[in-house]
Amino acid sequence: MTRKDITVAYLARVEGEGGLSIKIRDGAVAEVKLRIFEPPRFFEAFLRGRTFAEAPDITARICGICPVAYQTSAVNAMEHALSVQVPPEITALRRLLFCGEWIESHALHVFFLHAPDFLGYEDAIRMAADHGEVVQRALRMKKLGNEIMRIIGGREVHPVNFRVGGFYKAPARRDLAALAPELEWAYGCAVDAIPWAAGLTFPDFEQPYEFVALRNPDRYAIENGRLVSSRGIDAAVNDYLQWFNEEHVEHSNALHSVVSGRGPYHVGPLARFNLSFDQLPSPLQDAARAAGLVPPCLNPFKSLVVRVVELAYACGEALRLIRDYCPPDPPAVDCRPRGSTGHGWSEAPRGVLYHRYRLDDTGHIQDAKIVPPTAQNLRMMEADLRAFVAPRVDMPVDRLTWECEQAVRNYDPCISCATHFLKLDIQREG
Repeated sequence: MTRKDITVAYLARVEGEGGLSIKIRDGAVAEVKLRIFEPPRFFEAFLRGRTFAEAPDITARICGICPVAYQTSAVNAMEHALSVQVPPEITALRRLLFCGEWIESHALHVFFLHAPDFLGYEDAIRMAADHGEVVQRALRMKKLGNEIMRIIGGREVHPVNFRVGGFYKAPARRDLAALAPELEWAYGCAVDAIPWAAGLTFPDFEQPYEFVALRNPDRYAIENGRLVSSRGIDAAVNDYLQWFNEEHVEHSNALHSVVSGRGPYHVGPLARFNLSFDQLPSPLQDAARAAGLVPPCLNPFKSLVVRVVELAYACGEALRLIRDYCPPDPPAVDCRPRGSTGHGWSEAPRGVLYHRYRLDDTGHIQDAKIVPPTAQNLRMMEADLRAFVAPRVDMPVDRLTWECEQAVRNYDPCISCATHFLKLDIQREG
């Protein structure tokens, strides 16, 4: 029997701890395990006994890259539980804050974490030597996204101005208006980057995904919507647990989420693009088509191009929201505690983020459930690796390592936000 074992003992320089194991027997992939061995952080347990008002600040600490998504899902769930309706001015300001997060996150992933793979560089620092203008523009866009978060949220990381019912304080028109020229530049820069990204070389690889994402009939879904899939799911927020369940696997401290009775599914930019392409503004639809990017797009490596399209969308949408901005007065509505259960979700840069909370009569949290995008994509990542490695089993180790890194980073998972993280040991028998 011919045997080859590919073992990644430790994924270095990532947000989280994990490893990768691939076993090949007689030229076929026998096993793929993306092992997440970082100890659980117990955020759901931390939330028990805290008041509903504390949830946005606590959950924001789960992630330093997409804290607004965690706050938005938490607030949506609490307002659902308390039957709170916020006025359009608050909804618009929240969407603008979320756009800031999409801008900084997509700029970071596209140009610093993923593009070096396609261009043949170890990291963005080495890439900058030959593509300095690209890196400088990316830094400027990321800084812009962070500035939006600072002005609205109170600071760039883990915003402190977001609350159930609205905001603690509404920003002044002049502070947001000052961002308009930079957003106009960033929008044009992102649109120009679409053909640049589409011109990269992508592996020939497609998968028959079930895409799952939020969809809104009036706009490209970010902060809310109904949950739909490419295979017929159309669910309200309180029906989430009827369609999906989480499974524990022996090799991972992270749960794997699956569609009940069907298996793995794909969330994130590629899912949003395929399910809501018609909700993108016409100029961005035309730019995507001109770059050869049209739904259905089943190549996960092209998610890099989709992120650039979404980066442009977030810049343009932020500019529109700033031009139409009307400060909410008051900045928040009253929220009275009651015993109830609330569900909420939003589209983090990496995909759907679901929260559920059960409150007692005093508004204290009795139970919490959080399903992040990475947990929803882990099973799909393993399926991708199994299918991707199969025709490449005889590839040189260094090249296989490189391409496996690309395959994992297609999802921008929170456990692999570094430029280089795989070290492969291959054992051959026979």
